[in-house]
Amino acid sequence: MDQLQGKVEERFVKIFIGLVLTGFLKVVPAFAAAPQSVIVPVSKDNVRRLEITVDSYSFTPNRFVVKQNIPVELIFTSVTLIIPHNFVLKSPEAGFEIEKEIGPGETTVVRFVPTRVGEFDFSCTKKLFFFPSHEDLGMLGTLVVER
Repeated sequence: MDQLQGKVEERFVKIFIGLVLTGFLKVVPAFAAAPQSVIVPVSKDNVRRLEITVDSYSFTPNRFVVKQNIPVELIFTSVTLIIPHNFVLKSPEAGFEIEKEIGPGETTVVRFVPTRVGEFDFSCTKKLFFFPSHEDLGMLGTLVVER
């Protein structure tokens, strides 16, 4: 009987820890920075370049404005030491099918030409086991394309 009770207690502790961790992770986005909107300037070579910081569950800035039919270059720099991320921007109607890995501590460059005006959501879709995805935890943003 004591052996059975010990197994039940051990299982309860594992479930409790899992629930606490999951609950804690859902609180993290509440402390994330408020959305920033950045108008990306055109450089001398007629490319709109923007540096984006990739942290545990955020892109900074996470909202930026570019112009239609002008090349865009996004430079992602990860400040995380262990956690890998990615940049996913998929809007087939606008010609976006981008999914690019961003390794821990690495810099990754994404280039594209926006051909359609509108607002397009992007995110990090990474997920660890049974935990919520980075997207579920608030790691998302908006690309705004204007004329």
